[in-house]
Amino acid sequence: MMKKIWTIIVSLGLLVGAVTAWAFWDLPVHPPAKEFGNFLINRTSEKNNVKPATFSHWVHRQKHTCRVCHFELDFSLKVNTTEITEAANKAGRFCGAPGCHDGKTVFGHEKPHCEKCHNGDINYSKGKFPALKNFPKTKYGNEIDWVKALAQGLIKPKNELTLPPADMSFEKMLSLEAEWSNIPPAVFPHKEHIAWLDCNNCHPDVFNIKKKTTKHFEMVRILKGEFCGACHLNVAFPMDDCKRCHPKMSNH
Repeated sequence: MMKKIWTIIVSLGLLVGAVTAWAFWDLPVHPPAKEFGNFLINRTSEKNNVKPATFSHWVHRQKHTCRVCHFELDFSLKVNTTEITEAANKAGRFCGAPGCHDGKTVFGHEKPHCEKCHNGDINYSKGKFPALKNFPKTKYGNEIDWVKALAQGLIKPKNELTLPPADMSFEKMLSLEAEWSNIPPAVFPHKEHIAWLDCNNCHPDVFNIKKKTTKHFEMVRILKGEFCGACHLNVAFPMDDCKRCHPKMSNH
């Protein structure tokens, strides 16, 4: 009898701890699903009397993996920090790279097409969102499970333009102990991440390549856009989806 009582007490303690931890964090308020991952690129646009360019991740990730833009084309993971210019685009860099907006693959940088990007409307692509209605669902972000969509062959994004990825078959699943005693470990699946990213996207600038040597890897910093938060705040599934990283959490 006492054993059962202690089991119940321990289980309740773990549940309360998990709920308390989740409620403790000031998670960002997200836009509607069709706007999640959309940005306005406005580093210099309005300074030059041009409307900001709109960019939708969920539109582009159907055609290219994250690696193409954030490794090959050298786009920063932080919006409005990449020195994109019209001249650079027309010279075949950034958006204008061969295989992208080069005027052959898709529309290029000619005046009739300007407002397709420079419209200042973060919700410009909303008319395309219903086409994704049969994609695997989640509760958060775009409400689409992009990992499953890729695995099921619903999308076949290109993983390179001119620079092939290294032949990596590293599929190790990491288990990361949480600092809070009542929170179960987080898991990190390399296989799912390598399907979208290059190793260089994370290592060594975001994470040290040696396990347990990344300093200040804390939730408070993640919510400020560091570490996992570089992607999992505004583009990849958001922090609200606790069980995706902490699968043994029972409250969410």
